[in-house]
Amino acid sequence: MGEPLRVAGRAVHELLDKQKVRLARELVSGFVAEIPFYRELPAEELSDDIFRITEENLRLVSRLFRERRLPRPEELEPSCASAARRAQEGVPLEAILAAYHLGAGRIWNLVTTDARPEEVSDALAAGRIMLGYTEAVTTAVCAAYQQERESMVSQDQHARHAAITALLSGETQAGAGIRLAARYLVLAVTLGVHPDERFGAVAGRRKLHRVRDAVQKHAAEPVLSLLEPAGGLILVPDLDWCAAAALVASMAEAAGVEVRAAAEVAAPEGVAAAARLAQEVLDVVHLFHHPAGLYRLADVLLEYQLTRPSEAMSGLATLLDPLTDNPDLLQTLTVYLETGLDRRRTAERLHVHPNTVDYRLRRAVTLTGLDPVDPAQLQSIGAALAARRVTNRPGPLPDSAA
Repeated sequence: MGEPLRVAGRAVHELLDKQKVRLARELVSGFVAEIPFYRELPAEELSDDIFRITEENLRLVSRLFRERRLPRPEELEPSCASAARRAQEGVPLEAILAAYHLGAGRIWNLVTTDARPEEVSDALAAGRIMLGYTEAVTTAVCAAYQQERESMVSQDQHARHAAITALLSGETQAGAGIRLAARYLVLAVTLGVHPDERFGAVAGRRKLHRVRDAVQKHAAEPVLSLLEPAGGLILVPDLDWCAAAALVASMAEAAGVEVRAAAEVAAPEGVAAAARLAQEVLDVVHLFHHPAGLYRLADVLLEYQLTRPSEAMSGLATLLDPLTDNPDLLQTLTVYLETGLDRRRTAERLHVHPNTVDYRLRRAVTLTGLDPVDPAQLQSIGAALAARRVTNRPGPLPDSAA
């Protein structure tokens, strides 16, 4: 430890010691004036906690000048504890760092004002100490802040996981830190594969992060979810069906992939049953190759019923067995129903002449005895096609194979 630094004919540390209370108040006022977020802090916090840590740092800097050295790790512990408290309060890290940089600049201006030519050596030494202090304190503060935020996120994630697990088990008691909503939009979702996912798992995690952010923007309270890159379950508090379609569209846009979702609205005590039903509906959506979008039970009533165990299922599936050896006929009949019995659109999709469609339909009627022109038989044909999908019987070829 060398002689105390002297600038402008005085010991630098004595200057700070004599003015630290006044300077601390001026610095806190400067934080409020120049750093927008500090204006949002309560006056009592500024005059108490923020003032005290500012004064503590002035005391530390004075000691460093007196002893001509850089701070030791233990001397930065008060600043680290303060950073952790700011993290808990939601103060942005950039605001905290701005306060330290502003304070360092003010101290440097105070110390070097009226410096004499013969004091250049001490002034440069003071500058090196201030730079070393600023580097050390901002590094320590960043580490403490990040550690506290990670701890908070971990605790929040644990609380959310415990809450959704309890709801899916039929329990309706709120977990620690989680207030259950009066009702939830219960979403079972599948997420398409993003092109970047072929390069590794990181892209999948980023996709999930974007999806979670998009969903949270639609809710004032914490969203509960059990998600992996392929999809999962989401509980959105206090969101009704009218807003669900916009939510799913936002998810798809954020993820950059197709999203299929099935949803029900339920009170906490009904979440478990709603989740089971939503997953069953989503399974039906995939089984029948429905396009991306949002579905509820009312959208797939026939298909849903056909997927339930029934003695009639196998009988329905066999109605179109005579077409098994004629895949072009089965395909034409399928597309004909999908296009609303429009022969021209059917021909366009199959890339054949409309007369070919007519011929194939007549052949299908001859082989099966079922005529789509007859409303009653049309229903049977639709049910038979659905039953064949459920029972994995041979289905129509892709359109391009016509």
